[in-house]
Amino acid sequence: MRILYIDIDSLRPDHLGCYGYHRNTSPHIDRVAAQGVRFDNLYVTDAPCLPSRTALWSGRFGIHNGVVNHGGVASEPFIEGPGRGFESTLGRTGWMRCLRDAGYHTATISPFGERHSAWHWYANFNEVHNTGRGGLESGEEVGPVVMDWLQRRGRDDHWFLHVNLWDPHTPYRAPAELGEPFASDPLPAWYTEQVRTLHWSQPGPHSAQEVNGYDNKSTTFGGDYPRQPVLIDSMDQARRMFDGYDAGVLWSDHWVGQILTKLRELGVDNDTAVIIGADHGENLGELNIYGDHQTADQHTCRVPLIVRWPGVTDTQAGRVDEALHYHFDFAATMIELVGGSVPGNWDGVPFTAALRDGRDEGRDCLVISQAAWAVQRGVRFRHDGGEWLYLRTYHDAHHGYPDDMLFDLTHDPHEQHDVAAERSDLVEHAKALLEDWHDAMMASATHDVDPLQTVMQEGGGLHARIDLPAYLERLKSTGRGDWVEPLAKKHGVSA
Repeated sequence: MRILYIDIDSLRPDHLGCYGYHRNTSPHIDRVAAQGVRFDNLYVTDAPCLPSRTALWSGRFGIHNGVVNHGGVASEPFIEGPGRGFESTLGRTGWMRCLRDAGYHTATISPFGERHSAWHWYANFNEVHNTGRGGLESGEEVGPVVMDWLQRRGRDDHWFLHVNLWDPHTPYRAPAELGEPFASDPLPAWYTEQVRTLHWSQPGPHSAQEVNGYDNKSTTFGGDYPRQPVLIDSMDQARRMFDGYDAGVLWSDHWVGQILTKLRELGVDNDTAVIIGADHGENLGELNIYGDHQTADQHTCRVPLIVRWPGVTDTQAGRVDEALHYHFDFAATMIELVGGSVPGNWDGVPFTAALRDGRDEGRDCLVISQAAWAVQRGVRFRHDGGEWLYLRTYHDAHHGYPDDMLFDLTHDPHEQHDVAAERSDLVEHAKALLEDWHDAMMASATHDVDPLQTVMQEGGGLHARIDLPAYLERLKSTGRGDWVEPLAKKHGVSA
C-alpha cells in the first residue's frame, strides 16, 4: 500500500463543491470524495498552523505536548527533563515513527518546518523536501517537486508522502493566467452589505478596516498580490476577498488533479490511499476576521477530510461520516490500517472498525483551542438534535469578544448571532464539559502547567502582542472610537 496525504493550508470545507459550495472550486477533490468517504465534522484540536500540525504529528493535544502558540515558551514542545531517554517522546511515539515501524518510507514535500522553526515536526521523516519559500509557494512551485518524487519513487511500495499546498493561504496569489473564474458567481448568501457595514464599525486584526493585520498597509506580505484586498470598504472588495480565496482553492485543486493523473500514469492509482485534509480552516468574515485563522471557532478549526483507501472504502463511495472527530483520531486510524499499534501516550482514538464497516462512530463532544491570536477554548457539542459551539475567550486579540459566546450552528453556521444570553443553560452545560476535559487532561499530563496559561502570562498570543495604545489611536482616527474605552479597560491600558 502507498499513502498520499495532500495537506492544503487554510482550506475550509464549505468552499469545496463536495461539501455543498455553490462555486465550482474543486472538481478533482470532489471526484475523490465521490469515490471515498467524506468527513463532515472533523476538527483540529489546536489552531492554527504550528499547534495543529504538532498535535497531529504527535498524536497529542497541545495541553499535553506544550505547543499552542506561534512564539514564546508555548511554541516549543515541553522539555522532557532528566527522564528523557536517548530518544525523545516524539521520536519514539510520533505519527511518522509509527508509520516507519509499520514498514513505511516517510517523506514530506513542504517548507513548514522552516516556516515555523518547527524542527521537531521533521521527526522520523526519511526524506524532507523543503520547497524553500516559507509558505509563499504556489502550486506551480510545489507540483513539479511532487511529480519528480513520484517519477522516482512512486512505483515503490510502502511509502507515505505528505504534500503541502499553500494557495488558499493569504496572500492570495493564484497565477494571473487563471483569470477571474468566479466573476459571474454570486457571493455566499450569508454575506451581505449589512454584515460588511457592521464589520466596518468593529475592531481587531484582519477585520474589515485592516485585512492584513492591525493596519491597512498593502506591503504586509512583501510583494504585489493583485488578488489580495487590504480593506473591505465595499462589496466589490468583499468579492475580491472571496474570489481570491476561491481562486487559491481552485489552483490547489488543479494540482491535486495533476498529482492524481501522475499516479494513474505510473499504474499505482488503485494501490494508493489518497487523503485530502488541512491544518486549519479560514474565517472569511466570520467574527469579523478576513482571511485568517485567529479563533477556536467553527471556521478556523473545522477542516475537510476525504479518504479514498483501496480495500477499505471501495464499497462506501460517496459516504459522508457525520460523527465528531479530531484530526489525530484519523492519524490513529491510519496507524491501525497499516498494521501498527497506536502508542499509549496518544490522545488520538482510532475508529478503524467503524471506518471499515461504514459506521459513524466518534466523540461525544470536542474541545478545540487557539492561542496564537485570540486565546480561546471552544466546545463543539450536540444537544437535542442541534449542533452547538461554545467559545470561552481568555484574550480577545483586541476584537472585543465577550468572555462567553454560544452559536447555534444548525441555524447560524456563520456565527452571526451570539445566543449565550438567551441559552444560559447551554453555556453552563458547555462550561461543565470544558472543565471536565481540562481536569482529565491535567490529570494525565506530564507537566503541571497548562500552556494556555503560559501564553496569558506572556501577554497573549504572539500575533496579538502589539502597541495597544497606538492601535487605540488608530481606532479613534477610523471612526471606531466607541471601542477605545472597553478595550483599554479589558487590557489594562490608558485610553
